[in-house]
Amino acid sequence: MTTSPTILTGMRVNSEMTLGNFLGALLPMVRLANTHSSDSHVNIFVPDLHSIIDTVDGELRQNLVKSLKYYLAAGLEINQNVHFYRQSRVPAHSELCWILNCVATMGELNRMTQYKDKSEGKESVGVGIFDYPVLMAADILLYDAVYIPVGEDQFQHIELTRRLAERFNHRFGETFVIPAKPEDQIKFMQVGDGIRIRDLQNPEKKMSKSNHAENSKIMLSDAPSVAAKKIMSATTDSVGKIQYDMFNQPGISNLLQIEALVNNMPLQDVISTWSGEARYGDLKQKVASSVQTFLENFQSHLAEISDEQIFDLLATGETYANKVANIKLHAVQTAFHLR
Repeated sequence: MTTSPTILTGMRVNSEMTLGNFLGALLPMVRLANTHSSDSHVNIFVPDLHSIIDTVDGELRQNLVKSLKYYLAAGLEINQNVHFYRQSRVPAHSELCWILNCVATMGELNRMTQYKDKSEGKESVGVGIFDYPVLMAADILLYDAVYIPVGEDQFQHIELTRRLAERFNHRFGETFVIPAKPEDQIKFMQVGDGIRIRDLQNPEKKMSKSNHAENSKIMLSDAPSVAAKKIMSATTDSVGKIQYDMFNQPGISNLLQIEALVNNMPLQDVISTWSGEARYGDLKQKVASSVQTFLENFQSHLAEISDEQIFDLLATGETYANKVANIKLHAVQTAFHLR
């Protein structure tokens, strides 16, 4: 179907996104897509089947549309190689998941760290949580995706995808392209150890939407003035020196990192600007102003993107995705003696 390499990414749409999610995951993906979409297919899919593992409610469709608007508001450049689609609108995802279930083992899925974390202390756990990594493998293998920009917590799932593809190819003949190893994924993404925006009240932890303390996080939907106040109340330290040291001064380092990211500046340039300074209040004022301006511009751009624009992109993307996925599924069915 295609000789161009495929980059694939998807973000769950269960709830609102934090500034940390946006700066640490979505914005780097947009920049990566803009860099590579001239010579690669960039598949940006909504993992709505993954999203119903935790909750089923009427906000899913609204959150789905909003999540795709975020990509456009972040500056994603749309061309013929950028494809938006919903996982649930490409039935091949579900069928390949079942076939891969017949290749995977219970032991492999039992070892998945996310399953252990989500099932710990619970008497009853949904099968979807257990089987999540196999569906993720299907998401990837249907499109011969080599690079899958994900967080470090998903690397174990990439390794499982590689094992399942290699096992299938060994048993049934060369069918799947093997995704790149996690270390090669990191090199491709060019993010080093990754961006981790910290909790504003407890900077030793990452910023999380699940934290009920409102001042700990900035949501993309926050009023810009409210976000600025949250920055002003951020926890710092008593060292009395502005420097980037995530181990000893995580709060100050987090502010420097946010300042760089919302202004699209190299972190080292921001560090150099503040080197030798000691007034934490001045740094907070600058970062608060930068975040307020960033959110004002972002929310203004977001408001200009219509639902119709998103559904037009989905219609085109889902036609493409079904065509590619069905060709691969046909090959899998043939190899598995289902045709």
